[in-house]
Amino acid sequence: MNGKNVIDIEQKTYSSRGKEVIRYCTKCVIPHTKPDIHLDEHGVCNACRSYENRKNINWSRRYEELNDILKRYRGKSGNYWDCIVPVSGGKDSTFQLIRVLELGMRPLCVNAKTCDLSNIGRKNLENIKELGVDLIDFSPNPVVRRKLNRLALQQVGDISWPEHVSIFTIPVRIAVQYRIPLIIWGENSQNEYGGPAAAAENNILDRRWLEEFGGLLGLRVSDLVGLEGLVENDLIPYIYPSNEELQKIGVTGFFLGYFFPWDGMTNALVSQAYGLETYPHTVEGTMLNYDKLDNCQHGIHDYFKFLKFGFARATDQACVHIRRGRISRKDGIEIVRRLDGKFPHSYVGKPLEEILKPLGLSIDEFIKICDRFTNKKIFLTDNRGNLIKDKDNNLTKVNYDNP
Repeated sequence: MNGKNVIDIEQKTYSSRGKEVIRYCTKCVIPHTKPDIHLDEHGVCNACRSYENRKNINWSRRYEELNDILKRYRGKSGNYWDCIVPVSGGKDSTFQLIRVLELGMRPLCVNAKTCDLSNIGRKNLENIKELGVDLIDFSPNPVVRRKLNRLALQQVGDISWPEHVSIFTIPVRIAVQYRIPLIIWGENSQNEYGGPAAAAENNILDRRWLEEFGGLLGLRVSDLVGLEGLVENDLIPYIYPSNEELQKIGVTGFFLGYFFPWDGMTNALVSQAYGLETYPHTVEGTMLNYDKLDNCQHGIHDYFKFLKFGFARATDQACVHIRRGRISRKDGIEIVRRLDGKFPHSYVGKPLEEILKPLGLSIDEFIKICDRFTNKKIFLTDNRGNLIKDKDNNLTKVNYDNP
């Protein structure tokens, strides 16, 4: 911004009053508005610093640590499986299953069914089975799920809230049901946390640990009882087992990404060799053809991230590749400007209208919800504070790089 209250861009008048200049990591393109991101005195984000620290990790030692953990569970379960591996059928869960099988484990795979499964997602789930495993495909009540999608979108601006909760609750409920104590998760979102199974003491997977990764966004499952006719029994798949149930079985878990140098592109290449299908073109709003393929609602989820925080899937992907030296930061900025946060007219080829129809929402109603969750401090508005949108309903951030 140039310090004036009004600026002219392409002969249109925009107001800069009350705007927040977005600060970006000087190494990647992540904005300071992303939750849990911190920029240090050099302007470098903690995610980049974590990646830099990988070179100091003794991966051979971590592999030995992983084998020591698995020895405690491999072949010890009698008539039960050695572990549970949550899977979606995507590149990362396919890769994690490949590695678990290589490590000599006998896994029970658990899929917490996604909200709006794409055709390619369905094929990739079938491919998971062909790797030679037993799989529980848990499908929550679709009538309840649609209500939860709509409520979560309206209340916390996240259509994927029920999916993100059930990713963590359903495998744990299966672990309790079948008395399988070990759960092997995939990507380590914090890049520094192995999980309770890696601890010498207090290695029980408790409710507090799960809630840290469960994506509740301040919306508790109990808050939904009574809304749209929902009763507590409708919400069983989204409720964690009690701590007493977890302790009785000794349920514990870890992130495989703590023990391997996790990389989405590598995971995709390996998984493709084992039958994973990807698209022949990049997915809407992204720079890749192998990421987030299974759920037609992903585009809406990513769009609301953009509205709230000013970044979406293309930013995440660009940052990953900048850190690994595959693209420059300059190219990353341009990729973000071109691809990130576009209005989700479709996703994996499915029109927005068809995605919203089962939820009982029209596109106009959807746009009203979008506007309600948009952070106007980081997007261009007119002199009356109204969001400026182009002919395709796209917004423009106040800045795409550091001033």
